[in-house]
Amino acid sequence: MNESTLRQRLADAATRSVRLGLNQGSSGNLSLRCGAGFLITPSGLPTDGRAPGEMVFVDQDGQPEGDLKPSSEWRFHRDILRTRPEFGAVVHAHSPYAVSLACLRRGLPAFHYMVAVAGGRDIRCADYATFGSQTLSDHALAALEGRKACLLANHGLLAAGRDLDEALHVALEVEALCGQFWRASLLGEPVLLSDAEMDEVLERFRSYGPRAARSSAG
Repeated sequence: MNESTLRQRLADAATRSVRLGLNQGSSGNLSLRCGAGFLITPSGLPTDGRAPGEMVFVDQDGQPEGDLKPSSEWRFHRDILRTRPEFGAVVHAHSPYAVSLACLRRGLPAFHYMVAVAGGRDIRCADYATFGSQTLSDHALAALEGRKACLLANHGLLAAGRDLDEALHVALEVEALCGQFWRASLLGEPVLLSDAEMDEVLERFRSYGPRAARSSAG
């Protein structure tokens, strides 16, 4: 896929992230693997309505091309894409329920089987660090070990996937789960699924969905 197409896809996904309620104003940022580096949304501009030419190319050394600055969070985008070859895209969101739990520094336990959408028995909350810092990136990588998503303490949500569609899907699912956990916790202490029950869900997820069906068929 050529760079022009990738730029268009990233710009479209950034707009979708706002219209889906994951981001607002200039909050949040998205990235997409591109050649020897990655494309990322620009710093300080509204996430909605960006042109493909405003997507910023950043190489693996963190050097941007062009006149626009990359998102201040380029470090964790670079580090996730560099250390997790199975991922092709990353979505960072300041969605309401994820931020609410992140400000309590609480991850998501196995209160619902769909927690497994992030790849494990739970969804962790990364330790706090200043936005845009290497320390934040390091904390995010630790929380994402074996996972497709995590919360960032006092900050927001990170989700990754093989492409932008999957990364957005995971982000939306995690935001919904945060809202469900928030509501359930208002009524009492949610009953958690056991490790064995979650392991069964994770195993079933391996053969769930159209991509898995095509893979198993041929």
